[in-house]
Amino acid sequence: MKNLILDYFDAYLIPLSAIAIGIVLGWVFKRFIHHRLKKFTESTQWKGDDVIFEAIESHIVLWFFLVSLNIASSDIAFINASYHEYISKIIVSILILSITLVASKVGVGLLNFWAEKQGTNLPSTTIFVNLARIVIVSIGVLVILQSLGISITPLLTALGVGGLAVSLALKDTLSDFFAGLHILLSQKVKPGDFVELDTGYMGYIQNITWRHTTLMERTNNVVTVPNAKISAAIVKNYDKGDPSFSIRVPVGVSYDSDLDHVVRVTEEVANSVIKDVEGAKKDSSPVVRCFQFGPSSIDLKVYFSGEKYGDQHPIIDEFVQRLHKRYRLEKIEIPFPIRTIINKNE
Repeated sequence: MKNLILDYFDAYLIPLSAIAIGIVLGWVFKRFIHHRLKKFTESTQWKGDDVIFEAIESHIVLWFFLVSLNIASSDIAFINASYHEYISKIIVSILILSITLVASKVGVGLLNFWAEKQGTNLPSTTIFVNLARIVIVSIGVLVILQSLGISITPLLTALGVGGLAVSLALKDTLSDFFAGLHILLSQKVKPGDFVELDTGYMGYIQNITWRHTTLMERTNNVVTVPNAKISAAIVKNYDKGDPSFSIRVPVGVSYDSDLDHVVRVTEEVANSVIKDVEGAKKDSSPVVRCFQFGPSSIDLKVYFSGEKYGDQHPIIDEFVQRLHKRYRLEKIEIPFPIRTIINKNE
């Protein structure tokens, strides 16, 4: 009886205890060691370590469990060596899959962090994120197949032949994909830029995916343009280089107006707009110029600067409303166009 209990203890309780100990060690490592290291990395300047510790957090207990299960399976009496080899391969495959998922999350996180750090040099877009995931997961799958004893050489050969056939069938799709890479790497446009295409479309670049680029017009309409067309198009990028721009507003006043007074009032209104309206360049000064004698008015042009081209319409709207109210208070007349019609038959 005593020997039976000892055999049962050796056959089941020791392996199960090893697995339980592995799970407990994993929880302790995650709860105390990993938690403290994560707190420490939050105080460092480099944010890449935050990405790494965040990615591995949910896999720590699983890793300890798999390692302890692999060790314990070799001590279970009813599992012979051949079965243990299969079990070990399955455990290793699950471990590699888990590491692949972590690596994918880390790769995407580091890519986003690096793109954010580069500022205008490289945008974080869907096309780069998806490409990083595909590359990392593909490598992980190949490693899993190799660990299971499956030769990947025929698979790579088949993928090469199949890839050629797919590339011919998906010529337009691949053209858009590589055009998207070209757009991003050449920095022709990037998310957030205000652009105008040679087709007449104008708006903000929302995102550049592997297939198309989305453009948000000022009317909140979304325009979807294939990347190949964006790459080949003539694009006016208002945010390329120095995004600031000059706003020009024409104004006409009566010939009876005191021009010194008109210029002073107009400059005061323009200064108030620069001070109060978001998008106006705060360190700029307005310029008012009288430039011609019009048919029914003396024409002026008002120049002041904005931060970005896409912000000009709210600035102009506010300026025109304020200027109209101020002209009415100052008794400055904005004349209507006058035409004299002569009827020669009379």
